[in-house]
Amino acid sequence: MEYNFKDIEPKWQKYWKENNSFEPKNDFTKEKKYILSMFPYPSGKIHMGHVRNYSIGDAIARNSRKNGYNVLHPIGWDSFGMPAENAAIKHKTHPKKWTYENIDYMRKELDTLGLSFSKKREFSTSDTLYTKHEQKIFIDMYKKGLVYQKSASLNWCDTCQTVLANEQVEDGKCWRCDSDVVQKDMAGYYLKITQYAQELLDDLKKLESKWPSQVLTMQENWIGRSEGLEFDFSLSSDSKKKLNDKFDKFRVFTTRPDTIYGVSYSALAPEHEIVKFLVEHKLLSDEKIKKIKDMQRLSARDRSMVEKEGLYLELDVVHPLTKKKVPLWVANFVLIEYGGGAVMAVPAHDERDFEFAKKYDLSIIQSIENKKQKFDGSCAMTQYGFMVNSGNFTGLSSSDGKVAITEYFEKNRLGKKVVNYKLRDWGISRQRYWGAPIPMIHCEKCGLVPVAKENLPVALPDDIEITGEGNPLQTHPTWKYTKCPKCGSDALRETDTMDTFFQSSWYFLRYTTDPSLWEEVPFDKKSSDYWMSVDQYVGGIEHAILHLLYARFFTKVLRDIGMQSSDEPFKNLLTQGMVLKDGSKMSKSKGNTVDPDEIISRYGADTARLFILFAAPPQKELEWNDSAVEGAFKFIKRFVSRVQMASKSEKIPTIEHIKLSKESKYARKKVYEALKKSNEIFEGTYTFNTLIASSMEALNALNQQDNSSVWSEGYFVLSNILEPIIPHVCWEISDLLFGLKNFTKIPLCEEVFEEESIILAITINGKKRAQIEVGIDLQKEDIIDKAKEEAGKWLEDKIIIKEIFVPGKLVNLVVK
Repeated sequence: MEYNFKDIEPKWQKYWKENNSFEPKNDFTKEKKYILSMFPYPSGKIHMGHVRNYSIGDAIARNSRKNGYNVLHPIGWDSFGMPAENAAIKHKTHPKKWTYENIDYMRKELDTLGLSFSKKREFSTSDTLYTKHEQKIFIDMYKKGLVYQKSASLNWCDTCQTVLANEQVEDGKCWRCDSDVVQKDMAGYYLKITQYAQELLDDLKKLESKWPSQVLTMQENWIGRSEGLEFDFSLSSDSKKKLNDKFDKFRVFTTRPDTIYGVSYSALAPEHEIVKFLVEHKLLSDEKIKKIKDMQRLSARDRSMVEKEGLYLELDVVHPLTKKKVPLWVANFVLIEYGGGAVMAVPAHDERDFEFAKKYDLSIIQSIENKKQKFDGSCAMTQYGFMVNSGNFTGLSSSDGKVAITEYFEKNRLGKKVVNYKLRDWGISRQRYWGAPIPMIHCEKCGLVPVAKENLPVALPDDIEITGEGNPLQTHPTWKYTKCPKCGSDALRETDTMDTFFQSSWYFLRYTTDPSLWEEVPFDKKSSDYWMSVDQYVGGIEHAILHLLYARFFTKVLRDIGMQSSDEPFKNLLTQGMVLKDGSKMSKSKGNTVDPDEIISRYGADTARLFILFAAPPQKELEWNDSAVEGAFKFIKRFVSRVQMASKSEKIPTIEHIKLSKESKYARKKVYEALKKSNEIFEGTYTFNTLIASSMEALNALNQQDNSSVWSEGYFVLSNILEPIIPHVCWEISDLLFGLKNFTKIPLCEEVFEEESIILAITINGKKRAQIEVGIDLQKEDIIDKAKEEAGKWLEDKIIIKEIFVPGKLVNLVVK
C-alpha cells in the first residue's frame, strides 16, 4: 500500500463530518469524558502552538472514545477583544467582519488537522445569542449583590479620548499616539470575587496532584491570604490643619505587628485620596506635584520595574504606641490596590523599606534581634527573633509579640486582627466597542437599573466606525438612548462593555448543552450536571492565574445561583510547553515561525501531529526540528508500506504463542508492550513520545519475523493505539484490514510477557567477559557449566576458586 496523504486525509475528514462521528450522545447513563482545550482567539491563522494544544486534547478525546466513553470534545472562538478594533483601524474594516472572516479561515485550518471536535456545539463568544445569555448571568449576579459600581483611577489618553489597558501604556505614554497617559477617575463595574477568596483558596486542595503544582502555587499567591493587624495612623494636628481638616487618619495593615516599634516613616500610594487632595489643592510645590503626576502615569507593572522613589508630603502621623511623629511620604512602590494604598514602613526589618530609607536618609530603628543574623545597618534583618527597643514588649519572641501587640491594640480599641487578601475585586468595565455591552441603564429618577431580561440581548450597533478615538458606543447618535424599565422615563444605556475574561469564564458550561436548547438557556442544568467537571483541560501556563481563577469563581457563583452543581470547573489540568525555534518562542518579529499550513501541505496532518507529540512530553518546551518532521513522515510511510503483510479480519487473530519462532514471540511482546504503554500514558502522564517510541520498536520487531498472524495482530493493535495520534492513516488501515472493528478497548495478552529464557552476564573476578541465554527453568549447576563453557578463553591456565550465581542476573567466577 502506498501512502498518499492528499487522498487519505480529505477522505476521512469528509467521512467523519458526514457521519457525525464525534458528536456526544445524549445518553446520560453512559460513563462520560469531557475533554477541552482552551478555545482560540480568531487572530487570522493558526500557529504551531495551536497545533500542539489541539493535538494533545484530540489524542485524549479519541482514546476515550475507543474505550467506550461518551465524549464531549468541543471547540469555539473567544472572539471579542481589542485586537479586532486594532485591526479595524489598520485595515479600515469593521471588527465584526474581520473577526468572522478569521473564524471561517481558521476553522478550515483546524479541519485539515483531523481534530475530532463536535461540529454542532461550536459557537463564538461574539454571537448575539451568547451575549444574550451572558447578560442574563450578569443581571443574576447583580441581583445577588455580586456586582457593584465604584470609581477608580484608569489609564486615560486625552488625545485618543479613550481608556487604555496597562499593556497599552508604554513608559507612561499611549502605545498608539505616544501622548502622555494620565490617571482619570472613572466609574466602573466590579465583580465581588473577594467574597469567594477563602473558598477559592481552600478548594485548591481538591486540585492537588490533578493540576500542576506551579499553577496551584501561583493561584495561592495571587489570592494572597494573610493575617495581621489593621490600625489607623492619626495625622498630627499641624497636618490636619494643612489638609483643611478634611482628613484626620488613614488605615494601614501589617503582617508583622512585632516590628511596630521600628516604624520610622509611613508611605502612601500616588493615587491615595490624601495625595490627590494635596495635588488638586496645590498644597505642595509645583516640582513635587509634577513628580507625583509622573508617578501616577505609570501602571503598576511599570512601577515594579523602575527604581523606588518618593517624596515627603510635608505631613506627619502619630505613632500609636510611642506617640512620636512619623513623617508621611508618597512612594511609587505602594499600590492603591493593596492595603488601602498605605503602609507602615520598618526599614530595619523590610528590604523594600530599607532600600527607600537609605536612598532618602530616613531613620532606621531596630526592633527585632536575631542571634543568627546580626543587624549592623548594612541591610534589613527580615528574620523572626526577639523584640528589642519595644517598650513593655521588649524580650518577647516575634511570634508571641505579634499576638501580644494585636491583643493590646484590640483591648485599647486602637486596631483589630484581620484576614486580608491580595486578591482584589474584578473590574470588568472596558470603554471599547467590540465586547458584550453591560446590560444596565442609567435613569435620573431610578438610578442604576438592569435591563429587563425580556429585552435582552443588548446588541452592538453595526453602524459604527472604529477610529481609535473615544468609545463608539458613547458617540453613537442613537444607540445609548432608551427608556427606563422601571418608570418608563428617558434614560441612557451603559456604554461600557465587559472584559473578555467574562466570556471565557463560563464558555465550558455552554458546551454541555444540546444546541437545540441554546436559544432557551445559557446551559441546561441536567446536562451540565452530567458533563461537568471538565475531565481534562489543556492550555498554556500563561492562563494560570486570571482565566483559571475567574473560571473557578464563576463556577462557584453559578452553583450558588442554582444554575449548575460543580464546585470546580476543571478536574485535571495539563499546561503544554511552548513551541520554540532556534531556542526562542516562535514570533513573526523574530522571523522564526513555521506555518502549519505549509507543513500539512507538504507532509500531511498526521505527520504534523506525530512530530508535535513525539518531539517532547506535552508539559515541556518543544524545539522545532525539520529533520525530525521528515523522520515522522518516513515512519508513517514505513507503517503503511507493510500493510500487505497482514491479513483481513474483523477479529484479532488467535495465535498459539508456544509454537512461534523466537522472533515472532519477541514481536508480539513488543506489540503488547506498546499497548501497555498506551494504557499507562492515558492514565494522566500523556507522554505520547514514549508511546510513539514503543510503537516504532514494535514495528521494527514485526519486520524481523514473517508470521502472517503476528503481522495481523500487530496491525490490529498498532492502528488502534496510534489512532489518537495519526488518525487518518489508522482509519485507512483499519478500514482496509479490519472494517474499523479494532477501534475498541483491546485486552492485554499476558502470555507474551512470560519469559522462556533470560540473558545472564558472565563476570571473571568481577569484570564482565561474556553473556549467555539460558532457559528460565535451568538448574544452577547447568547454568554454571554453560557459563564456564562460554567463557572458556578467559579460564585458560586459571584455577577457579569460587563460583557465584546471582539468579536472574549473573554468574561470577573467581579465578587465580
